[in-house]
Amino acid sequence: MYSQQDVFSRSRLLSSYQLAKLHTFEVVARHQSFSLAAEELCVSPSAVSHRITALENELGFKLFSRFHRRIELTEDGKRLFSKLKDSLKSLNQEVFEIKNQEVSGKLTVYSRPSIAQCWLVPKIADFSRQYPAISINILTGNENVNFNSFHIDLAIYYDNRPRSKLFCQHLMNETIMPVCSPEYAAEHDLIGKPEHLSRCTLLHDNQAWEYDSDCDEWKYWADKQDLSIEDNRSIGFDRSDLAVIAAMNHAGIAMGRGQLVSKRINRGELIAPFAGQQVACEQTYYVASHDKDLNPKAKLFVDWLKQQANLASQ
Repeated sequence: MYSQQDVFSRSRLLSSYQLAKLHTFEVVARHQSFSLAAEELCVSPSAVSHRITALENELGFKLFSRFHRRIELTEDGKRLFSKLKDSLKSLNQEVFEIKNQEVSGKLTVYSRPSIAQCWLVPKIADFSRQYPAISINILTGNENVNFNSFHIDLAIYYDNRPRSKLFCQHLMNETIMPVCSPEYAAEHDLIGKPEHLSRCTLLHDNQAWEYDSDCDEWKYWADKQDLSIEDNRSIGFDRSDLAVIAAMNHAGIAMGRGQLVSKRINRGELIAPFAGQQVACEQTYYVASHDKDLNPKAKLFVDWLKQQANLASQ
């Protein structure tokens, strides 16, 4: 059945010509059809058939049993197809790892606690799905962290004075507004009546934009409304989200940041009793890095953060 040349060919390693024909074989074996393979390869069915016949002659064994209007893999064909699938899978994985080797490994992000709790962490699953090879390590704190000492790649800050000696990129703006539970608003008759704030306990972040901000957020908002809060009792926290949680549990009325409380308002856990009286902040959220030239992991993360910020503003 086979010539002496065919027998000689069996002892040789696969040539580049045979590798090209093996691609055709993989497509035919996958479709179990010359015509469907021809569509994928953008050639005629007769050209596909010719390549398979030539490959069979070169290899020295049959790959397909041919029947009227159908083909089937022979046992040798099944064996070769199985190995070919495994090899292609391995090659694809290797190519993927080579292409993504610079965007794999650990990325350490430092963040103000409130934005981490209320904004970043609820969204982080999306980044992990997109870049599974990057391992995220999130640290939080109110201090201006030393990048070198803590091996920080990026930091997310909230204030009006970007850190000196750092490369800073704007993330999103912020507004502030009083928020409380619906029950607290009803109890103190607050809806549309900011003058009734005098009856309330003010909840606030002691470290809003400075290490010791005290009631500065409330004072900033009250000045814009021409209100006095000097005689109000208050409860201070070192995180904005803790003040909000206290407000949800009827402890008082908190100064909420729009980016961080919007979902709670949409769910009815909080209300803004003084509609239309939110105030734009001088402070903004921004991403800081030690150098302007970000490593590939950090660049991907910053691009993702900006995408999430844009979605939030829509």
